[in-house]
Amino acid sequence: MRLTTKGRYAVTAMLDLAIRQNQGPLSLADISKRQEISLSYLEQLFSRLRRQGLVKSVRGPGGGYLLNHAPADITVSAIIDAVNESIDATRCQGLGDCHHGDTCLTHHLWCDLSEAIHDFLDGITLGELLDRREVQQVAQRQIDDTPQPLTITSA
Repeated sequence: MRLTTKGRYAVTAMLDLAIRQNQGPLSLADISKRQEISLSYLEQLFSRLRRQGLVKSVRGPGGGYLLNHAPADITVSAIIDAVNESIDATRCQGLGDCHHGDTCLTHHLWCDLSEAIHDFLDGITLGELLDRREVQQVAQRQIDDTPQPLTITSA
């Protein structure tokens, strides 16, 4: 299975965006801090996500990124595909040269598995992930762990 951090981080960052979609544009720095993903890596991923129309950027003070579609309309596979990540269970990256330049005995089995995984992820949307209890629990924990600004009141 070759789903690298590129695909995992893109899905994680998009889910973070979906969870906080009512807060307006989110900065990549905030997502980076919350999800412990390198800011420069997020910038690369969001450039690709924007080009594929999954997110839109808002410039200026208070700017950042927003989902370009409702969470229910964004599939996990669309996110992975947008960052040019392949879901490939073969040793040859699907090229068929896994056995000294030829197709190995089980090549088509692993190609079928790759396709089944892609189909599985194509059936899951950010909206469905938002509805999952465990996702809500982790999101709440991240909110609880976020340092709150000090409020100073005069006596």
